[in-house]
Amino acid sequence: MEPTEATLPLFGEEPARPLADRLRPTRLEEVVGQDHLLAPDAPLGRMVAQQRLSSAILWGPPGVGKTTIARLLADVGNLAFEPVSATFSGVADLRKVFAAARSRRGIGQGTLLFVDEIHRFNRAQQDSFLPYVEDGTVTLIGATTENPSFELNGALLSRTQVLVLKRLDEAALSTLLDRAEQLTGHHLPLDDDARRALIAMADGDGRYLLNMAEQLQALPDTGTTLDTAGLAHHIQQRAPLYDKAQEGHYNLISALHKSMRGSDPDAALYWLARMLDGGEDPLFVARRLVRFANEDIGMADPHAVQQALAAWDVYERLGSPEGELAIAQAVVYLATAPKSIAVYRGFNAAHRAARRTGSLMPPAHILNAPTRLMKDLGYGKDYQYDPDTADGFSGDDYFPDGMDDREAYYQPTRNGYEAQISERLRHWAALRARRHSG
Repeated sequence: MEPTEATLPLFGEEPARPLADRLRPTRLEEVVGQDHLLAPDAPLGRMVAQQRLSSAILWGPPGVGKTTIARLLADVGNLAFEPVSATFSGVADLRKVFAAARSRRGIGQGTLLFVDEIHRFNRAQQDSFLPYVEDGTVTLIGATTENPSFELNGALLSRTQVLVLKRLDEAALSTLLDRAEQLTGHHLPLDDDARRALIAMADGDGRYLLNMAEQLQALPDTGTTLDTAGLAHHIQQRAPLYDKAQEGHYNLISALHKSMRGSDPDAALYWLARMLDGGEDPLFVARRLVRFANEDIGMADPHAVQQALAAWDVYERLGSPEGELAIAQAVVYLATAPKSIAVYRGFNAAHRAARRTGSLMPPAHILNAPTRLMKDLGYGKDYQYDPDTADGFSGDDYFPDGMDDREAYYQPTRNGYEAQISERLRHWAALRARRHSG
Protein backbone atom coordinates (compact mmCIF):
# COMPACT_ATOMS: atom_id res chain seq x y z
CA MET A 1 0.00 0.00 0.00
CA GLU A 2 1.40 3.40 -0.97
CA PRO A 3 1.86 5.86 1.89
CA THR A 4 -0.81 8.54 2.00
CA GLU A 5 -0.35 12.14 2.95
CA ALA A 6 -1.69 11.31 6.40
CA THR A 7 0.87 8.55 6.96
CA LEU A 8 3.92 10.52 5.79
CA PRO A 9 5.91 12.25 8.57
CA LEU A 10 5.36 16.00 8.69
CA PHE A 11 8.30 18.34 8.16
CA GLY A 12 10.23 18.57 11.40
CA GLU A 13 8.82 15.34 12.82
CA GLU A 14 11.16 12.52 13.79
CA PRO A 15 11.20 9.96 10.97
CA ALA A 16 10.22 6.39 11.69
CA ARG A 17 12.98 4.26 13.18
CA PRO A 18 14.55 1.76 10.76
CA LEU A 19 13.17 -1.75 10.92
CA ALA A 20 16.52 -3.15 12.08
CA ASP A 21 16.47 -0.78 15.07
CA ARG A 22 12.84 -1.54 15.93
CA LEU A 23 13.64 -5.27 15.89
CA ARG A 24 16.71 -4.91 18.09
CA PRO A 25 16.47 -7.59 20.83
CA THR A 26 15.58 -6.44 24.34
CA ARG A 27 16.80 -9.64 26.01
CA LEU A 28 19.87 -11.80 25.40
CA GLU A 29 17.56 -14.75 24.77
CA GLU A 30 16.26 -12.97 21.65
CA VAL A 31 19.69 -12.72 20.02
CA VAL A 32 19.91 -15.19 17.12
CA GLY A 33 22.85 -17.09 15.72
CA GLN A 34 25.27 -16.74 18.66
CA ASP A 35 24.33 -19.62 20.94
CA HIS A 36 27.99 -20.67 21.11
CA LEU A 37 28.53 -17.51 23.21
CA LEU A 38 25.16 -16.93 24.88
CA ALA A 39 23.97 -20.43 25.85
CA PRO A 40 24.01 -21.15 29.62
CA ASP A 41 27.21 -23.21 29.30
CA ALA A 42 28.88 -20.73 26.89
CA PRO A 43 31.35 -17.94 27.85
CA LEU A 44 28.89 -15.02 27.99
CA GLY A 45 26.12 -17.21 29.35
CA ARG A 46 28.31 -18.19 32.30
CA MET A 47 29.32 -14.57 32.92
CA VAL A 48 25.68 -13.48 33.03
CA ALA A 49 24.67 -16.34 35.34
CA GLN A 50 27.49 -15.53 37.76
CA GLN A 51 26.98 -11.74 37.45
CA ARG A 52 30.73 -11.42 36.82
CA LEU A 53 31.15 -9.65 33.52
CA SER A 54 34.76 -9.32 32.37
CA SER A 55 36.22 -7.17 29.60
CA ALA A 56 35.99 -8.71 26.15
CA ILE A 57 36.53 -8.09 22.45
CA LEU A 58 33.63 -9.10 20.21
CA TRP A 59 35.11 -10.06 16.85
CA GLY A 60 32.84 -10.82 13.93
CA PRO A 61 31.45 -9.65 10.58
CA PRO A 62 28.99 -6.77 10.28
CA GLY A 63 25.36 -7.20 11.26
CA VAL A 64 25.68 -10.17 13.61
CA GLY A 65 24.77 -8.49 16.92
CA LYS A 66 27.95 -7.07 18.46
CA THR A 67 26.41 -3.74 19.53
CA THR A 68 23.19 -5.40 20.66
CA ILE A 69 24.99 -7.93 22.83
CA ALA A 70 27.05 -5.16 24.47
CA ARG A 71 23.90 -3.14 25.30
CA LEU A 72 22.15 -6.17 26.75
CA LEU A 73 25.19 -7.15 28.83
CA ALA A 74 25.09 -3.69 30.39
CA ASP A 75 21.39 -4.17 31.16
CA VAL A 76 21.76 -7.55 32.83
CA GLY A 77 24.81 -6.35 34.75
CA ASN A 78 23.09 -3.12 35.91
CA LEU A 79 25.97 -1.15 34.39
CA ALA A 80 25.85 2.30 32.85
CA PHE A 81 26.25 1.93 29.09
CA GLU A 82 28.83 4.31 27.58
CA PRO A 83 29.14 3.85 23.80
CA VAL A 84 31.94 5.46 21.80
CA SER A 85 33.02 4.98 18.22
CA ALA A 86 36.70 4.78 17.39
CA THR A 87 35.86 6.42 14.08
CA PHE A 88 34.64 9.67 15.69
CA SER A 89 36.21 9.72 19.18
CA GLY A 90 39.63 10.58 20.51
CA VAL A 91 41.53 10.52 23.79
CA ALA A 92 39.71 13.65 25.03
CA ASP A 93 36.36 11.87 24.66
CA LEU A 94 37.70 8.83 26.47
CA ARG A 95 38.95 10.96 29.37
CA LYS A 96 35.40 12.26 29.89
CA VAL A 97 34.05 8.70 29.89
CA PHE A 98 36.69 7.56 32.38
CA ALA A 99 35.99 10.53 34.67
CA ALA A 100 32.25 9.79 34.63
CA ALA A 101 32.92 6.11 35.26
CA ARG A 102 35.13 6.95 38.24
CA SER A 103 32.35 9.12 39.69
CA ARG A 104 29.81 6.34 39.26
CA ARG A 105 32.16 3.89 40.87
CA GLY A 106 32.26 6.15 43.92
CA ILE A 107 28.53 5.63 44.42
CA GLY A 108 28.66 1.91 43.70
CA GLN A 109 27.65 1.78 40.02
CA GLY A 110 29.76 0.19 37.35
CA THR A 111 30.25 1.24 33.73
CA LEU A 112 30.32 -0.79 30.56
CA LEU A 113 32.41 1.07 27.96
CA PHE A 114 31.46 -0.11 24.48
CA VAL A 115 33.98 0.83 21.79
CA ASP A 116 32.75 0.24 18.26
CA GLU A 117 35.41 -0.34 15.59
CA ILE A 118 38.03 -0.53 18.35
CA HIS A 119 40.68 -1.55 15.83
CA ARG A 120 40.59 2.01 14.44
CA PHE A 121 42.16 3.38 17.62
CA ASN A 122 45.94 3.69 17.28
CA ARG A 123 48.37 2.03 19.70
CA ALA A 124 48.62 5.04 22.00
CA GLN A 125 44.83 5.38 22.19
CA GLN A 126 44.50 1.68 22.96
CA ASP A 127 47.06 2.08 25.76
CA SER A 128 44.82 4.70 27.40
CA PHE A 129 42.30 1.96 28.26
CA LEU A 130 44.76 -0.15 30.21
CA PRO A 131 44.75 1.41 33.71
CA TYR A 132 40.95 1.78 33.77
CA VAL A 133 40.39 -1.80 32.64
CA GLU A 134 43.07 -3.00 35.05
CA ASP A 135 41.54 -1.36 38.13
CA GLY A 136 37.92 -2.11 37.16
CA THR A 137 36.83 1.49 36.57
CA VAL A 138 35.23 0.26 33.33
CA THR A 139 34.31 -3.08 31.86
CA LEU A 140 35.49 -2.76 28.27
CA ILE A 141 33.55 -4.39 25.46
CA GLY A 142 35.21 -3.70 22.12
CA ALA A 143 33.70 -4.57 18.75
CA THR A 144 35.77 -5.22 15.67
CA THR A 145 35.45 -6.74 12.23
CA GLU A 146 39.24 -7.19 12.00
CA ASN A 147 41.47 -9.87 13.47
CA PRO A 148 42.39 -8.62 16.98
CA SER A 149 45.74 -10.42 16.76
CA PHE A 150 46.82 -7.99 14.07
CA GLU A 151 45.00 -4.82 15.13
CA LEU A 152 45.08 -4.63 18.94
CA ASN A 153 47.92 -4.17 21.40
CA GLY A 154 49.18 -7.27 23.11
CA ALA A 155 48.75 -5.52 26.47
CA LEU A 156 45.07 -4.86 25.73
CA LEU A 157 44.51 -8.40 24.49
CA SER A 158 46.04 -9.79 27.68
CA ARG A 159 43.38 -7.94 29.70
CA THR A 160 40.41 -9.00 27.58
CA GLN A 161 38.81 -12.18 26.31
CA VAL A 162 38.37 -12.41 22.55
CA LEU A 163 34.92 -13.79 21.65
CA VAL A 164 34.26 -14.70 18.03
CA LEU A 165 30.77 -14.04 16.65
CA LYS A 166 29.60 -16.08 13.67
CA ARG A 167 27.96 -14.83 10.51
CA LEU A 168 24.24 -15.51 10.78
CA ASP A 169 23.21 -18.79 9.18
CA GLU A 170 20.08 -19.40 7.11
CA ALA A 171 18.01 -20.40 10.14
CA ALA A 172 18.93 -17.24 12.07
CA LEU A 173 18.23 -14.98 9.08
CA SER A 174 14.91 -16.72 8.45
CA THR A 175 13.96 -16.04 12.08
CA LEU A 176 14.71 -12.35 11.58
CA LEU A 177 12.45 -12.23 8.52
CA ASP A 178 9.64 -13.91 10.47
CA ARG A 179 10.02 -11.35 13.26
CA ALA A 180 9.97 -8.49 10.75
CA GLU A 181 6.71 -9.74 9.27
CA GLN A 182 5.16 -10.18 12.72
CA LEU A 183 6.21 -6.71 13.83
CA THR A 184 4.96 -4.89 10.74
CA GLY A 185 1.97 -7.11 10.03
CA HIS A 186 3.03 -7.34 6.38
CA HIS A 187 4.10 -10.56 4.67
CA LEU A 188 7.01 -10.10 2.27
CA PRO A 189 5.78 -10.37 -1.35
CA LEU A 190 8.17 -13.22 -2.20
CA ASP A 191 7.77 -16.80 -3.33
CA ASP A 192 9.81 -19.49 -1.56
CA ASP A 193 12.75 -19.34 -3.99
CA ALA A 194 12.89 -15.54 -3.81
CA ARG A 195 12.78 -15.67 0.00
CA ARG A 196 15.74 -18.05 0.00
CA ALA A 197 17.53 -15.80 -2.50
CA LEU A 198 16.96 -12.78 -0.25
CA ILE A 199 18.53 -14.64 2.67
CA ALA A 200 21.49 -15.64 0.49
CA MET A 201 21.94 -12.03 -0.65
CA ALA A 202 22.30 -10.92 2.97
CA ASP A 203 25.49 -13.02 3.23
CA GLY A 204 25.14 -13.54 6.98
CA ASP A 205 24.41 -9.87 7.80
CA GLY A 206 21.17 -9.50 9.77
CA ARG A 207 21.06 -5.71 9.55
CA TYR A 208 21.46 -5.80 5.78
CA LEU A 209 18.70 -8.42 5.52
CA LEU A 210 16.26 -6.28 7.51
CA ASN A 211 17.11 -3.19 5.46
CA MET A 212 16.28 -5.15 2.28
CA ALA A 213 13.07 -6.44 3.86
CA GLU A 214 12.10 -2.87 4.69
CA GLN A 215 12.62 -1.86 1.05
CA LEU A 216 10.39 -4.70 -0.08
CA GLN A 217 7.66 -3.82 2.38
CA ALA A 218 7.69 -0.24 1.09
CA LEU A 219 6.86 -1.37 -2.46
CA PRO A 220 3.35 -0.55 -3.74
CA ASP A 221 0.92 -3.35 -2.95
CA THR A 222 0.06 -4.76 -6.39
CA GLY A 223 -1.09 -8.14 -5.08
CA THR A 224 1.69 -9.95 -6.98
CA THR A 225 4.39 -12.21 -5.56
CA LEU A 226 7.98 -11.66 -6.67
CA ASP A 227 10.10 -14.48 -8.00
CA THR A 228 13.92 -14.36 -7.93
CA ALA A 229 14.04 -12.27 -11.09
CA GLY A 230 11.56 -9.80 -9.64
CA LEU A 231 13.55 -9.65 -6.41
CA ALA A 232 16.73 -8.90 -8.34
CA HIS A 233 14.92 -6.09 -10.14
CA HIS A 234 14.06 -4.35 -6.87
CA ILE A 235 17.03 -5.26 -4.66
CA GLN A 236 20.65 -4.70 -5.64
CA GLN A 237 23.01 -7.60 -4.95
CA ARG A 238 25.62 -6.47 -2.48
CA ALA A 239 29.31 -7.09 -3.01
CA PRO A 240 30.66 -10.03 -1.00
CA LEU A 241 32.60 -9.25 2.15
CA TYR A 242 36.25 -9.29 1.20
CA ASP A 243 39.01 -6.95 2.31
CA LYS A 244 42.00 -7.37 0.07
CA ALA A 245 44.33 -5.88 2.69
CA GLN A 246 43.09 -7.72 5.76
CA GLU A 247 42.35 -11.16 7.13
CA GLY A 248 39.74 -12.15 4.55
CA HIS A 249 42.40 -11.83 1.88
CA TYR A 250 44.72 -14.27 3.65
CA ASN A 251 41.93 -16.64 4.68
CA LEU A 252 40.71 -17.13 1.12
CA ILE A 253 44.14 -17.53 -0.48
CA SER A 254 44.91 -20.09 2.26
CA ALA A 255 41.68 -21.92 1.42
CA LEU A 256 42.57 -21.92 -2.29
CA HIS A 257 46.11 -23.14 -1.59
CA LYS A 258 45.01 -25.95 0.72
CA SER A 259 42.21 -27.05 -1.62
CA MET A 260 44.74 -27.46 -4.44
CA ARG A 261 47.16 -29.19 -2.08
CA GLY A 262 44.34 -31.55 -1.11
CA SER A 263 43.68 -32.33 -4.81
CA ASP A 264 40.12 -30.96 -4.73
CA PRO A 265 39.61 -29.00 -7.97
CA ASP A 266 35.97 -28.18 -7.16
CA ALA A 267 36.76 -26.53 -3.83
CA ALA A 268 39.73 -24.78 -5.43
CA LEU A 269 37.52 -23.32 -8.17
CA TYR A 270 35.02 -22.18 -5.54
CA TRP A 271 37.65 -20.27 -3.55
CA LEU A 272 39.09 -18.81 -6.73
CA ALA A 273 35.63 -17.54 -7.68
CA ARG A 274 35.12 -16.12 -4.19
CA MET A 275 38.37 -14.18 -4.45
CA LEU A 276 37.71 -12.84 -7.93
CA ASP A 277 34.10 -11.91 -7.09
CA GLY A 278 35.42 -10.04 -4.06
CA GLY A 279 37.67 -7.90 -6.25
CA GLU A 280 41.00 -9.65 -5.72
CA ASP A 281 43.71 -8.81 -8.25
CA PRO A 282 43.93 -11.86 -10.56
CA LEU A 283 47.68 -11.28 -10.91
CA PHE A 284 48.06 -11.84 -7.16
CA VAL A 285 46.38 -15.22 -7.63
CA ALA A 286 48.58 -15.98 -10.64
CA ARG A 287 51.73 -15.30 -8.61
CA ARG A 288 50.51 -17.60 -5.86
CA LEU A 289 49.86 -20.37 -8.38
CA VAL A 290 53.47 -20.21 -9.54
CA ARG A 291 54.62 -20.47 -5.95
CA PHE A 292 52.27 -23.42 -5.36
CA ALA A 293 53.60 -25.24 -8.45
CA ASN A 294 57.15 -25.05 -7.11
CA GLU A 295 56.36 -25.62 -3.46
CA ASP A 296 53.68 -28.33 -3.50
CA ILE A 297 54.15 -30.12 -6.84
CA GLY A 298 57.81 -29.68 -7.72
CA MET A 299 59.35 -32.55 -9.63
CA ALA A 300 56.26 -34.73 -9.33
CA ASP A 301 55.07 -32.79 -12.40
CA PRO A 302 57.73 -30.41 -13.79
CA HIS A 303 55.14 -29.06 -16.26
CA ALA A 304 53.05 -27.58 -13.43
CA VAL A 305 55.11 -24.42 -13.12
CA GLN A 306 54.92 -23.97 -16.90
CA GLN A 307 51.13 -24.17 -16.69
CA ALA A 308 51.08 -21.58 -13.90
CA LEU A 309 53.38 -19.24 -15.79
CA ALA A 310 51.29 -19.67 -18.95
CA ALA A 311 48.14 -18.67 -17.04
CA TRP A 312 49.92 -15.57 -15.73
CA ASP A 313 51.03 -14.67 -19.25
CA VAL A 314 47.56 -15.25 -20.76
CA TYR A 315 45.91 -13.07 -18.13
CA GLU A 316 48.39 -10.24 -18.75
CA ARG A 317 47.59 -10.44 -22.47
CA LEU A 318 43.79 -10.73 -22.22
CA GLY A 319 42.85 -9.17 -18.87
CA SER A 320 39.44 -9.75 -17.26
CA PRO A 321 37.20 -11.55 -17.69
CA GLU A 322 38.68 -13.64 -20.54
CA GLY A 323 42.06 -14.13 -18.88
CA GLU A 324 40.47 -15.41 -15.68
CA LEU A 325 39.62 -18.65 -17.47
CA ALA A 326 43.35 -19.32 -17.93
CA ILE A 327 43.83 -18.89 -14.18
CA ALA A 328 40.93 -21.27 -13.53
CA GLN A 329 42.51 -23.82 -15.91
CA ALA A 330 45.80 -23.56 -14.04
CA VAL A 331 43.99 -24.04 -10.72
CA VAL A 332 42.42 -27.26 -11.99
CA TYR A 333 45.74 -28.48 -13.40
CA LEU A 334 47.57 -27.82 -10.13
CA ALA A 335 44.80 -29.35 -8.01
CA THR A 336 44.81 -32.55 -10.05
CA ALA A 337 48.60 -32.83 -10.43
CA PRO A 338 50.62 -35.28 -8.29
CA LYS A 339 52.10 -33.57 -5.24
CA SER A 340 55.60 -33.58 -3.80
CA ILE A 341 57.51 -31.29 -1.47
CA ALA A 342 60.74 -33.27 -1.90
CA VAL A 343 62.53 -30.35 -3.60
CA TYR A 344 61.24 -27.95 -0.94
CA ARG A 345 62.49 -30.20 1.86
CA GLY A 346 65.75 -30.94 0.10
CA PHE A 347 66.52 -27.27 -0.47
CA ASN A 348 65.86 -26.48 3.20
CA ALA A 349 68.11 -29.36 4.27
CA ALA A 350 70.86 -28.14 1.95
CA HIS A 351 70.50 -24.64 3.43
CA ARG A 352 71.03 -26.04 6.91
CA ALA A 353 74.10 -27.98 5.78
CA ALA A 354 75.54 -24.94 3.98
CA ARG A 355 75.22 -22.81 7.12
CA ARG A 356 76.75 -25.58 9.23
CA THR A 357 79.78 -26.27 7.00
CA GLY A 358 80.76 -22.66 6.31
CA SER A 359 83.30 -21.98 3.53
CA LEU A 360 84.52 -25.44 2.53
CA MET A 361 86.13 -25.38 -0.91
CA PRO A 362 84.82 -27.52 -3.76
CA PRO A 363 87.01 -30.57 -4.53
CA ALA A 364 89.89 -29.64 -6.84
CA HIS A 365 88.97 -32.06 -9.63
CA ILE A 366 85.73 -30.17 -10.44
CA LEU A 367 87.39 -26.73 -10.58
CA ASN A 368 88.38 -25.10 -13.88
CA ALA A 369 92.07 -24.37 -14.40
CA PRO A 370 92.45 -21.37 -16.72
CA THR A 371 96.03 -20.60 -15.51
CA ARG A 372 99.21 -22.69 -15.20
CA LEU A 373 99.34 -22.08 -11.45
CA MET A 374 95.88 -23.50 -11.03
CA LYS A 375 96.83 -26.57 -13.07
CA ASP A 376 99.92 -27.01 -10.90
CA LEU A 377 97.68 -26.88 -7.83
CA GLY A 378 95.66 -29.80 -9.20
CA TYR A 379 92.61 -27.90 -10.41
CA GLY A 380 90.67 -30.08 -12.84
CA LYS A 381 93.01 -33.06 -12.42
CA ASP A 382 91.36 -36.44 -13.14
CA TYR A 383 88.01 -34.81 -13.89
CA GLN A 384 85.78 -37.15 -15.89
CA TYR A 385 83.35 -35.70 -18.42
CA ASP A 386 80.20 -37.67 -17.67
CA PRO A 387 78.65 -37.69 -21.18
CA ASP A 388 81.82 -39.43 -22.47
CA THR A 389 81.71 -42.26 -19.93
CA ALA A 390 80.25 -45.67 -20.81
CA ASP A 391 77.07 -45.14 -18.77
CA GLY A 392 76.95 -41.37 -19.10
CA PHE A 393 77.74 -41.31 -15.40
CA SER A 394 81.18 -41.00 -13.81
CA GLY A 395 80.26 -41.53 -10.15
CA ASP A 396 82.63 -38.75 -9.05
CA ASP A 397 82.35 -37.07 -5.64
CA TYR A 398 81.15 -33.47 -5.87
CA PHE A 399 80.93 -32.59 -2.18
CA PRO A 400 83.68 -30.53 -0.50
CA ASP A 401 86.69 -32.39 0.85
CA GLY A 402 86.31 -32.92 4.58
CA MET A 403 82.53 -32.85 4.57
CA ASP A 404 81.77 -36.13 6.26
CA ASP A 405 78.14 -35.66 7.36
CA ARG A 406 76.65 -35.87 3.88
CA GLU A 407 73.02 -36.77 3.34
CA ALA A 408 70.54 -37.20 0.55
CA TYR A 409 68.84 -33.82 0.67
CA TYR A 410 66.54 -34.58 -2.25
CA GLN A 411 64.49 -37.68 -1.56
CA PRO A 412 61.91 -38.03 -4.33
CA THR A 413 58.50 -39.48 -3.66
CA ARG A 414 56.83 -42.15 -5.78
CA ASN A 415 54.29 -39.58 -7.01
CA GLY A 416 54.05 -38.71 -10.68
CA TYR A 417 57.27 -38.05 -12.54
CA GLU A 418 59.30 -38.38 -9.32
CA ALA A 419 58.77 -42.12 -9.44
CA GLN A 420 60.98 -42.21 -12.56
CA ILE A 421 63.52 -39.91 -10.91
CA SER A 422 63.62 -42.21 -7.91
CA GLU A 423 64.44 -45.20 -10.13
CA ARG A 424 67.16 -43.23 -11.91
CA LEU A 425 68.78 -42.15 -8.63
CA ARG A 426 68.81 -45.75 -7.38
CA HIS A 427 70.49 -46.82 -10.63
CA TRP A 428 73.17 -44.16 -10.26
CA ALA A 429 73.70 -45.02 -6.60
CA ALA A 430 74.36 -48.65 -7.58
CA LEU A 431 76.86 -47.58 -10.28
CA ARG A 432 78.63 -45.25 -7.85
CA ALA A 433 78.88 -47.97 -5.19
CA ARG A 434 80.24 -50.48 -7.72
CA ARG A 435 82.93 -48.10 -9.02
CA HIS A 436 84.02 -46.99 -5.58
CA SER A 437 84.27 -50.59 -4.39
CA GLY A 438 86.39 -51.45 -7.44
